[in-house]
Amino acid sequence: MSADSLGVYGCEMADTSPSIDAFAKTALRFEHAHVLVGNCMPGRNIMWSGLYSHVNGVEGFRENKSPSYPVLCDLAKQAGYFAGIRGKVPHSTPYTPYAWDAVFDNDANGEKHHNKDAASYGKSTADGIRMAEKENKPFCLMVNISDPHKPFYSGPRDPHQPTRTFSADEVPIPGFLFDAPLVREELASYYSSVRRADDCFREIMSALDQSGKADNTFVMFLSDHGMPLPFAKTQLYFHSTHTPLMVRWPGVTRANSVDSTHMVSAIDFVPTLLQVMQHEHPTPEILHGRSFAPLLRGKSQSDRDFVILQYNENAGRNRHPMRGILTRDHLYLFNPWSDGKRKFATATTGTATYRQMVRRAKKESAIAARLELFDHRVLEELYDVQNAPDCMVNLIDSPAMQNTVESLRNQLTTSLARMDDSVAVVLQSHPDAAIRDAFMAKEDELTRVSQRKRKSPPTKPAKQK
Repeated sequence: MSADSLGVYGCEMADTSPSIDAFAKTALRFEHAHVLVGNCMPGRNIMWSGLYSHVNGVEGFRENKSPSYPVLCDLAKQAGYFAGIRGKVPHSTPYTPYAWDAVFDNDANGEKHHNKDAASYGKSTADGIRMAEKENKPFCLMVNISDPHKPFYSGPRDPHQPTRTFSADEVPIPGFLFDAPLVREELASYYSSVRRADDCFREIMSALDQSGKADNTFVMFLSDHGMPLPFAKTQLYFHSTHTPLMVRWPGVTRANSVDSTHMVSAIDFVPTLLQVMQHEHPTPEILHGRSFAPLLRGKSQSDRDFVILQYNENAGRNRHPMRGILTRDHLYLFNPWSDGKRKFATATTGTATYRQMVRRAKKESAIAARLELFDHRVLEELYDVQNAPDCMVNLIDSPAMQNTVESLRNQLTTSLARMDDSVAVVLQSHPDAAIRDAFMAKEDELTRVSQRKRKSPPTKPAKQK
């Protein structure tokens, strides 16, 4: 879900998120919060390990059967919490099944909850709180709402109706897309699904309120990536990673407050939550992020002015490595796979919007140019996200921007080298096509090996210590 699909983050259409907007009035809202990749399994594993994908071993949708590090589930349990999860279970840890105290995807009779059923999220939350109370433990619940992930709301016959639906003629068109009847219809289904996600959130918070524990519960709300449409999901553009991060920590955060200064990201979640739980990481030196708990207490932090972005592969295990650095003003992207021939593989090519883009590109040059960029990219991209966050004009060749390009390129190279990311060497020699080709030959071999392994019999995961 894109941040600007919510009212509190500036949605142009009213009533997409009344419950989330109401929560924002009780919480601290971050204006410059970002996830680090635009697809769910690698993104979530960055969040809950505190490690970038090339280190945590979950670069796409391949499991890491033998992780050498703990994730939030382990850390919460070590801190004495009851750790439970609802939804996105296979995507939230390095492998599945994992050692959660409980998984709340089923009801009391063992029947699987439908992931689009709003009421079931309240039931799962209540079940988790009750089970933790029975074990005399505080709870750490990860409740992952499916919407607005596809499949979207499907219309009047959908058994899981949102409390409000939206029509094609009233939806806003994101600046990175284009206006067309089929695009509007898909967006209407998307925004109706956003409202259904809001209904789910309402049920979760209602269950917390009814438990009597709301005044003693830390609540963090975010989205794992942008809307599942072209130029948002499975990308590193501004609307791919901008997340509506809001935190309510009773007695600590100030209600209806906004941090519009500091840049925070998903890599910082684990160290922050460890401070909230008053627990130490067993090997804190391996973490790539740092706690922003001081910001929750109303303090300031230095060196909060950029975020490093990373993409490696999609669900089909096709590798198209991309790296980026985002500041409050600019986004620089490096795409070493782009050679004018390789075609980007992503789930959003299955959307009606992408198919419409392909059809219209045959007659409309502007859309043809967008399709060419989507499919083949260019080696480097630079965007003015302060003034034009839709990332429609690539400034990489602008004479006036060359100092900015060089500065961001160097900063990204240094950051990647510091965490032993192999792309650092390629970026440092970015004009050298031979180095890029050699790098991508290794990436292609990883794809072939991975796709062969995908067809092999599964192995048992190692036991987590």
